Amino acid sequence: MNDTYRKLLALLDEKAVAYRLIDHEQEGQTEKVSALRGNPLAAAAKCIILIVKLGKKTTRFVLAVVPGDRRVDIGKARALFPGATYVGFAASEVAERLAGSVAGTVLPFAMHPHVTVIADPGLQANPELFFNAARLDQSLALSTADYLAVAQPRLESIATS
Repeated sequence: MNDTYRKLLALLDEKAVAYRLIDHEQEGQTEKVSALRGNPLAAAAKCIILIVKLGKKTTRFVLAVVPGDRRVDIGKARALFPGATYVGFAASEVAERLAGSVAGTVLPFAMHPHVTVIADPGLQANPELFFNAARLDQSLALSTADYLAVAQPRLESIATS
């Protein structure tokens, strides 16, 4: 078990949130892992770390969470940060360090204090969310309401089809 996986389970247990662990073949692509888990693609939480540059000296990181059948719209994300000089996908090594897990296993929870979570309201269309549990071989399912209560993301329209 990796540290991020343990932290996730400890957080959910501390908050008394019901969840299910789902074992599956190693897979990190949302479409493929959703098929392995048997969940609708729209019920998957696709998680991407973005870098936001505000001038030359200020950089912020955002965890963008969108439904699995959608993509992060960089233009919409940029519009949330007036004065941003650049918004894009964080470099893989930076994203993995901030997420505490490898690509394809990024959680929809901020696992680093310098990461802000922004979730697309489209996630609320499904009663349950599915995502890799900081591992390629295991996923987690929990109610969308519980996810929102625990993660407390900023809800903003950041998805595109």
